[in-house]
This record gives sequence, C-alpha cells and structure tokens, in this order.
Amino acid sequence: VPGGGASLRLCSTWVAQDGINKPVIDRIIRVDHAGEYGANRIYAGQMAVLGRSSVGPVIQQMWNQEKDHLKKFNELMVTYRVRPTVLLPFWNVAGFVLGAGSALLGKKGAMACTVAVEESISEHYNNQIRTLIEEDPEKYKELLQVIKQFRDDEQEHHDIGLEHDAEATPAYSVLKTAIQLGCKAAIFLSERI
Repeated sequence: VPGGGASLRLCSTWVAQDGINKPVIDRIIRVDHAGEYGANRIYAGQMAVLGRSSVGPVIQQMWNQEKDHLKKFNELMVTYRVRPTVLLPFWNVAGFVLGAGSALLGKKGAMACTVAVEESISEHYNNQIRTLIEEDPEKYKELLQVIKQFRDDEQEHHDIGLEHDAEATPAYSVLKTAIQLGCKAAIFLSERI
C-alpha cells in the first residue's frame, strides 16, 4: 500500500459494468464457452475419422465457425471475468470421443450427431435470448447479438446435417435422444460447476 493509503490494483483491466446481473451473465458465458469448446472437440473427432472423405470439407466448414465462436467466448470470459467450468478436461475427451465415435458410424452417423447437438444448442441459445430480453435487451445488446448470430450458425449446421442424410442413420431417433440427453446434462453441469 503506497504511502499508507488505499491499495492499487495494477493488474486489473476489467471495469465493472453497471447494473448487469453478474450471476446470470457468469452462467451464460461459462456454459456457452464450455459448449463451444465441446463443439470444437466434436468436430475435431469427426475430422480425425472423416477428414479425408467426401464430407470432410463440410465438417471443416462447420468446425471453422465453431472455432470463431470459441474465440469470441474466450474474449467474453476475459471481458466479464468469468471463470471457465472445471469440467473442461472432461468435455475435451467426451467431445472428441463423441465426434470420432459418431464418425465411425460413417457420414450419416456424424451428421446425426451434428443434428442432435446443434438442435440442443439452438434451443439452449433461444432460452438464453429470452432470459436476456427479460432482464434488459438494451443492457445486454452486444451479448444478445453474439448469441443470436451463433444460434443462427448452429441452426445452419443442424440443417446441413439433415441435408447430408442424418435421419438415414440406423437407430437415428435412439442416437439423437441419447446425444441430446448428454447435451442437457452437459449444459446443466457447465452452468453450475
């Protein structure tokens, strides 16, 4: 403490934002960061198996968008001083295994995984949009724009999966339901832990 006065905070660049609901924003950014991290790992697993196949460029295009999403949430975590979920090491492995495992079922299996995950994430983003609009759409304008854009991207990925015969996967409805249950559990845990 210089000169016996108040302490200086030399390393903090974050400025508290007036009136934000910090617990809500923390939960949203933490879970969205975890989700985009997991999506990156899923596409990495799919590319490891199908990267040189005819569907490789399609998967790579979706993965590139997910990389941009993750980069933005990395920035938002710093801006809003949000800690990541402690489950990232688990999502690292689980995401890759899900991606590679679905790709081992072939192109249709990978696309079934994409449809299941992206449908869950689109629904999740819609819930967050409703929450932020109820809080204050003007106060959360930037975050709302980000989430709306990413929701639209995820919906596009969902539609690409359908266009690439996801529903023709053997036991499609069982696979889709299982993956979506996993997504719901991952969302629940990543918001809180």
